[in-house]
Amino acid sequence: MYTKTLAAVALAAQGALAYPWVASQGGVDSSLLRRQTPGTGAGSAAQCPNNPNHKGAEPITAKYPYNNAKNGVPGNGKGGFLVPAPGDTAHQFVAPDYSKDIRGPCPGLNAAANHGFLSRDGIVTFNELVDAQQNVYNVGYDLAVLLAVLGLTTTDGDIVTEKLSIGCDATTRTSFAPLLTGSEPGLDGHNKFEADTSLTRNDFFTHNQDNFKMNATLFSMMTDTTKGLYNRENLALYRYQRYQQSLVENPNFYFGPFSLLLFGASSFLYELMPSGPNYTPDVATISSFFGAEKDASGAWKFNGKEKIPDNWTNRVEPYSIFLVGAEIFQQYALHPVLFGGNTGNGQFDVISGPAGIQNGKFNATSPESVACLLFQLGTERIPSSLNSVVTPTVKALDFLAGKLAPTFKNLGCPGSLT
Repeated sequence: MYTKTLAAVALAAQGALAYPWVASQGGVDSSLLRRQTPGTGAGSAAQCPNNPNHKGAEPITAKYPYNNAKNGVPGNGKGGFLVPAPGDTAHQFVAPDYSKDIRGPCPGLNAAANHGFLSRDGIVTFNELVDAQQNVYNVGYDLAVLLAVLGLTTTDGDIVTEKLSIGCDATTRTSFAPLLTGSEPGLDGHNKFEADTSLTRNDFFTHNQDNFKMNATLFSMMTDTTKGLYNRENLALYRYQRYQQSLVENPNFYFGPFSLLLFGASSFLYELMPSGPNYTPDVATISSFFGAEKDASGAWKFNGKEKIPDNWTNRVEPYSIFLVGAEIFQQYALHPVLFGGNTGNGQFDVISGPAGIQNGKFNATSPESVACLLFQLGTERIPSSLNSVVTPTVKALDFLAGKLAPTFKNLGCPGSLT
């Protein structure tokens, strides 16, 4: 873990961009991708709830061990159990108090917080994220670490405190020194962990910067397209429809390499959310996680209560990096789209980014190559709390590589040069 002394030394150096390869892309306005400055709109610090009585995640106990994942280390790696466990009152559902509790664009994390597997106020730690993914959803330790690393770095979490917000800008509670690090906008930060063409969240630039609240109209569109069966084939079609919608409606539409994570997130609906023994991604299950219900007219609405369904049994085998890579590979192949962005002259300019994306096309040839691309994306990202303030040091980059390299080395991915 970084000491404040090391961070203070690093903060004396010159600024850097989080996307060093984007600046050279013709027609792409890379200013949209730089560190966001504090604002007053949706998701900003000014509108971010604050619970003065922060309490960490409810502990995992010997009586209710779940996957026995604690303190950011590997758990048992065996699911197929009820969550929450019968009798475990500490992890029962409690509706969030939106005047105090932060919730964001990820239904899975919101539900985990509503059940106390993450801090109920939405200010979480790296270890909490790694533990909750394993204990609730039986996410494999490798993928849990990857997603926690990406969350901590891309959402402007803090690599000193290892804290981040699952929603809005809570810099005063996540940063070790807010005046030095600048804004840490959390999961709501645009073109970081969140991106355009979300399944049920608006594009940042089309809805007054509200890219985190559940849009019931989009949930209805998703349900209509999938006909209530949220499997790979149906969600791949809906993802394609959302891409086309954003392409037409969003003049600042950007679909970069990190948008590959959107395909992974789609897979969570049919790989992580269904309940045993049949594990069918049906309407009753998915609507509970998304906090969606029908009103008296039959229209979908958001009820503010993202909840693990009653009598819910998690997946049996861990969901690993290799498995999510396979799903990204297969989903994208069903309806390929170009990577790039809309420009001011009404054109769409393609990009060439990390290995695997050339001339706007995703050219991965196997699930392993997708996994290695995720590694490359994870280790090249610089926490935005360091942008425009510091030149990232080797030690700062080692924070990322040190968390990820042991896992990805087993897949044959090349190591980071830094």
